[in-house]
Amino acid sequence: MSKKAKIAVLVSGGGTNLQALIDAQKSGVISSGEITLVISNNANAYALERASKENIKTAVFLKKELGSQEAFENAIKNALTENEIDIIVLAGFMSILSESFTSAYPKRIINVHPSLIPSFCGKGFYGLRVHEAALEKGVKVTGATVHFVNEIPDGGEIIMQKAVDILPEDTAETLQKRVMENAEWIILPQSVEKVSKEIIG
Repeated sequence: MSKKAKIAVLVSGGGTNLQALIDAQKSGVISSGEITLVISNNANAYALERASKENIKTAVFLKKELGSQEAFENAIKNALTENEIDIIVLAGFMSILSESFTSAYPKRIINVHPSLIPSFCGKGFYGLRVHEAALEKGVKVTGATVHFVNEIPDGGEIIMQKAVDILPEDTAETLQKRVMENAEWIILPQSVEKVSKEIIG
């Protein structure tokens, strides 16, 4: 077997994007990388269950217990080093990482954002808020963006984007679901494969 890039997925909640990555690995969409670690900042995240079912190693780090952002990030860094991680995927990870963290992994941290950046992105734009903002603005097309992470929230280089039409009857919830199914769960695995391939290339 040829070498695969080792992937760590950082999660905070249900882990639907993690599941999309696990499924993509099984179906062969992701063949150049392998998820070997799932890290959460929430001990009750269902994403940890999803990882355990697939026998993927998990770790939980709580900022409150560790006492500071720096200690929290150092704990994550140590876990990444110990597990020889090549790529970090933020999949609904609800903790902003500092510049000292992101600069340690240039072009190695990937995030998926539920809009077409540069629209509806940056500080404060996450979860349903993004879709609410798109509906309030009356835009006709939204989508998802996968990008590299740097010190600016949603500011890194774009890897892939996919557009999704907004329907007249859409609510933030229906729009969120369609963007996940028709964009996020497609381009996140494709982007992970693309970056994995480049790393092991």
